[in-house]
Amino acid sequence: MQNKFMAAAVAGALALAGQSALAQSSITIYGIADAGLSFESGNKAGAVTKVTGGIESGSRLGFKGVEDLGGGNTALFLLEHGIQLDTGNSGQGGVLYGRQAYVGIANQDLGTLTFGRQYANHYLAAVSADPFSSGTSADEKNLINAVSNGGRMDNSIKYASAVFKGFSANLDYAAGEVNGDASAGRSMGAGLAYTNGPLALRLAVHNKSNDTATIRLGSARNTLLAANYTFKPAKLYLAYGVNKGPLSSTLRNATNPYGLAVAPVATAVTQDSTDALVGVSVPLGLHTVLASWIHKDDKEAANQDADQFALGYRYNLSRRTDVYLVYARMLNKNGASYTLGNASDGGSGNRAVNLGMRHAF
Repeated sequence: MQNKFMAAAVAGALALAGQSALAQSSITIYGIADAGLSFESGNKAGAVTKVTGGIESGSRLGFKGVEDLGGGNTALFLLEHGIQLDTGNSGQGGVLYGRQAYVGIANQDLGTLTFGRQYANHYLAAVSADPFSSGTSADEKNLINAVSNGGRMDNSIKYASAVFKGFSANLDYAAGEVNGDASAGRSMGAGLAYTNGPLALRLAVHNKSNDTATIRLGSARNTLLAANYTFKPAKLYLAYGVNKGPLSSTLRNATNPYGLAVAPVATAVTQDSTDALVGVSVPLGLHTVLASWIHKDDKEAANQDADQFALGYRYNLSRRTDVYLVYARMLNKNGASYTLGNASDGGSGNRAVNLGMRHAF
């Protein structure tokens, strides 16, 4: 059934593309194909070698379009389908356009307003501070919480301002859609960005209600300051985050992979923590060397801290194609249970090596 939906979606997009000239619009079909080997160890079950799709970047097929409405106004849309390249299955739990799906309107002076399934400002700030761009086993998501639903918000409204003297602002709100309770399950956030030559700064806050119609659990509150600075011959990345409340710091693999006597429970993971990230990327012609360190500081009595270290190498075969090699190590303390996941997988252990290839089209 899903294959029929995809076929219909592709056919529809192609038909629209053929009519774009008549409507003074343009439609772009794009994507990423990424797959490779992932060697994971350090868990109770033993080492495993996987052929994994979407290690460095989640594989995807996307359609985006714009229409000039005149007067500086533009209509726009984006539909992005995630693909597990190793199996051909859909990503994001089988949701057809699980990566992104939105429609909106933009004005060159007033900014952009969009509706749909979209990235939270907090997640985008975290990605901007990660030299590995939230991919491979060096992924910042292993310790820095991917707010809401893997960094995405369903039923969301998002506003992005125009850029003024290097400054821009973003607001997002996602309805919980719980009858009789407007606050239950809702998410809201804001972001402020500044760019000036080699310097880029982003500050983002996010508040996610964990309440349902019958359960009152409270809200997860995440704040992140991210920065990067480009200087020859390297680019420096920095981030600092503060996390408060239940589910403000989650595990990517909650199946107790280390066989702890007391199995980790999502709501029992620290409700008070900070994150720090330092990273660097050094481009050398077709070669790029990358490194990062991320520290999770648990402020509660259990003191379940963790440190992630990563070193990577990327070689550009062309403008669109690269191969990569990454080694990562997670040091869990006092019963912490964080794992080394990648762009598409939550991981299974505290040591990982990735060897893969990525092609963008």
